Amino acid sequence: MFAKETYIRRRQQLKDTLKSGLLLFLGNDECGMNYADNTYHYRQDSTFLYFFGSDYAGLAAIIDIDEDREIIFGDELTIDSIIWMGIQPTIREKSERVGIRETLPMGELKNYLDRVAAKGQSIHYLPPYRGDHKLWLAELLGKQPAEVAAGSSVPFIRAVVNQRNYRSAEEITQIEQAVATSVEMHKTAMRIVRPGIKESEVAAAVTEVAMRDGGGLSFPVIATINGQTLHNHCHSNVLKEGQLFLLDAGAENTMHYAGDLTSTMPVSGHFTERQKTVYDINLRAYRTAVAALRPGITYREVHMMAVTETCKGMKELGLLKGDPAEAANAGAYALFMPHGLGHMMGLDVHDMENLGEVYVGYDGQPKSTQFGFKSLRLARQLEPGFVFTIEPGIYFIPELIDKWRAEKQFTDFICYDKLEAWKDFGGIRNEEDYLITADGSRHLGPNKPCTTEEIEAECNR
Repeated sequence: MFAKETYIRRRQQLKDTLKSGLLLFLGNDECGMNYADNTYHYRQDSTFLYFFGSDYAGLAAIIDIDEDREIIFGDELTIDSIIWMGIQPTIREKSERVGIRETLPMGELKNYLDRVAAKGQSIHYLPPYRGDHKLWLAELLGKQPAEVAAGSSVPFIRAVVNQRNYRSAEEITQIEQAVATSVEMHKTAMRIVRPGIKESEVAAAVTEVAMRDGGGLSFPVIATINGQTLHNHCHSNVLKEGQLFLLDAGAENTMHYAGDLTSTMPVSGHFTERQKTVYDINLRAYRTAVAALRPGITYREVHMMAVTETCKGMKELGLLKGDPAEAANAGAYALFMPHGLGHMMGLDVHDMENLGEVYVGYDGQPKSTQFGFKSLRLARQLEPGFVFTIEPGIYFIPELIDKWRAEKQFTDFICYDKLEAWKDFGGIRNEEDYLITADGSRHLGPNKPCTTEEIEAECNR
């Protein structure tokens, strides 16, 4: 937890932005995994953490701007709770740590909201992403569950996004801690990957690194020989000589800030010439994107620079024809990289995705619906304080190749006959985390092995 002054300052900034109304914050509760008392690992809502710092279940809060009141709602532990979970800070103690003096039992929350509504005062809440929150909001506000999401406050969303998007110095310190642990996760994978080991063993080893540092995972580990499947959470395969292994994994530190890295490594300890060629093309795309980072450029421009470089490489391999920039602008690049170049990162690994990409990554502007471009999570102008990932990839997805070929998609650019020989290649991705500074950008955390030479050296330590 940061000093209480940090949370006081954050809430004051939010009040200064919105100026009136009541702001409602729902903390996350425990959630049963397969029965009520066997719960999933607890994770507090990130916006609740940002403004109230309290990493405990069973809490809600309001900021009543018009009445100048800040209240945390929650119930004190019963003796049964203490027997099973041990003693915990009181609600008042939790509240005072973040500069809030007023607390009320949870049963008073609806009464308070009813009084506010009777006065005609606006009640602002954020889009619910959990089923229990939809039901809770429906009960609190007298709505049908199906109506709740539509009632989310756009001004509240924008205010939170425009505050959380700019990382303070103390937040950057926390993110770099998470990235440092993430780097160790990836080095660990490189050291143990070899023929005969299971994907699950690698996933277990990198999870241990994350937990050993006191935090956990920022998202479920992707550890796979099938790198062409973008979010592959199956860990059932045995690694074989000559394969590539893709690890997309990051740590969440004790303050719940995220790291997010991807590495691609040779199972045998050395890249084949074909693998090295494709990897180096992807590395060129990555370096092109990094070189372009600065305040004022849009992330969409950076994305287009990276995918244009990828198209140049695919043309060098004889898999594309024509002008690489035209192929990229038309969307033909998406055959090889159907996702965006990166995303915002902070307290969430895909930061504030629950509030809507159109606000976080697009500043309220509409997103493209075209395949490939629709998966670009970040497109807005970059500003100092923004933290995000750079993660170009090159994938050979047989099903997508066959589909596009049958539909005669981008035949002016794509050499489908030559692609047949690449359907068994798999996929490559490299991902690292960056901060926009006043005059450029800064790589966050220690360096992870990035070139083929660095990766091979780590694999053979």
